[in-house]
Amino acid sequence: MGQLLNVLLEKINFDKSVKVVGNQRITIKGLTIDSRKVENDFVFAALKGTKVDGHQYIESTLAKGAKVIICEEEPDMLAKAVCYIITDKVADVFAKLAFTYYQINDDLKVVGVTGTNGKTSVATLLFQMVTKMGYKCGLISTVENKIGSEVIPSTHTTPDAEGLAKLMSRMQKEACDYIFMEVSSHALDQGRVSAVPFKGAVFTNITRDHLDYHGTFKNYINAKKKFFDMLPSSAFALTNKDDKNGHKMVETSKARIKYYGLRSMADYKVKLISSGTEGLHMVIDNMEFYSPMVGEFNAYNLLAVYGVALELGFQKEEVLTILSGVNGAEGRMERVQNREKNIIGFVDYAHTPDALENVLHTIKKSKAKDQSVITIIGCGGDRDKGKRPIMAEIAVSNSTKVILTSDNPRSENPQSIIDEMMVGVKVEDIGKVLSITDRRQAIRTAVMLAQKGDIILLAGKGHEKYQEINGEKLPFEDKKELESALISKS
Repeated sequence: MGQLLNVLLEKINFDKSVKVVGNQRITIKGLTIDSRKVENDFVFAALKGTKVDGHQYIESTLAKGAKVIICEEEPDMLAKAVCYIITDKVADVFAKLAFTYYQINDDLKVVGVTGTNGKTSVATLLFQMVTKMGYKCGLISTVENKIGSEVIPSTHTTPDAEGLAKLMSRMQKEACDYIFMEVSSHALDQGRVSAVPFKGAVFTNITRDHLDYHGTFKNYINAKKKFFDMLPSSAFALTNKDDKNGHKMVETSKARIKYYGLRSMADYKVKLISSGTEGLHMVIDNMEFYSPMVGEFNAYNLLAVYGVALELGFQKEEVLTILSGVNGAEGRMERVQNREKNIIGFVDYAHTPDALENVLHTIKKSKAKDQSVITIIGCGGDRDKGKRPIMAEIAVSNSTKVILTSDNPRSENPQSIIDEMMVGVKVEDIGKVLSITDRRQAIRTAVMLAQKGDIILLAGKGHEKYQEINGEKLPFEDKKELESALISKS
């Protein structure tokens, strides 16, 4: 579809710092931040990334037929019949232009979820619950994107602004009543969601992650905080009061602020009666509630979902009734069991120190004294190296036996990653640890070692359907591998 640039610009309220020069009476037929995807009559946004500066591709995109260039500095020579939008906020301007181009309505009901852990679970639970209430919903998540029952493969936790606008346009045309989405720190830092008409936002928690990108924990916190600072006064901001950074996230937000928690005085509070390997028993708003989901961290996730639902105007009785029957996201404490041998396996996406510790603490609290815990864990290549020894230390401290193996080694040597993890293992604990670089063999070994009643935790990859090795994504699913190993156990 083609649209006149001058008409689009009239609809956008750019501030005075945005300068538009050149021909505005252009029909544009697409937008992109990827110079390789530029076609005739396209808008190209020259973003400065951590590794590549889009400005170096301006000339090549003009040669391909780009008619609008969004950039930080006005070129010395202006190409004929081309419009230049000059701004120090290239990502924000591109996002506004993309959402205007795809005609996204401001009244779209979008709720975003951010935090280190729990984003996928909360967004997915909201999608499942509200769908069961009879509404058509959209889901944008790490695991998958969905429009009603249609599944659209996901490549990023949060797509770029053009991809996001295009996806939301489809959801809008197909009459989705609600859209629930994960909002990553990368997306916030890169301005991908700056034009999304959020009606609500959730903060789950924040712990060490993505420092390979953000550099410092402070930068990571500030990236998350941007989400709540961008909310309008008509939106709600629901934050975890038990997290020490929960208040900081919303301290300068214009939104209606609400808190949830298990331990603090909050607007939405839960009393945890019991937590075992079979599920949760809780009291929310003086109503007893059971869930098949496992672990205290899932109590937080369920409470966040409950809070969002009430902020959206749903009735608590219906919310709790339906919520008790949903199972959560794929690869999040997903149970795999050999009932004949009475061996329980859990597949979980835990790939940060905090997430791994939460999962293992949950298992320790739930298990019987004579049950052993065998943990299989690795760390991703080309990512934050500082967490590798920390992850190993947490696994060893909370497990009977640990198998260190490959996660997604990417361009790194798998054994080198394991060697860096081993730095976190105390000398007296070395006997508890096995090193097996082949992940499939590591899973089979864990099952072979498991005795009746034991628990196996397969952590790190969760829902992923591949293993990334030397730039190639090879088919690999933790759940299927663990199921196969458990079935074949003699």
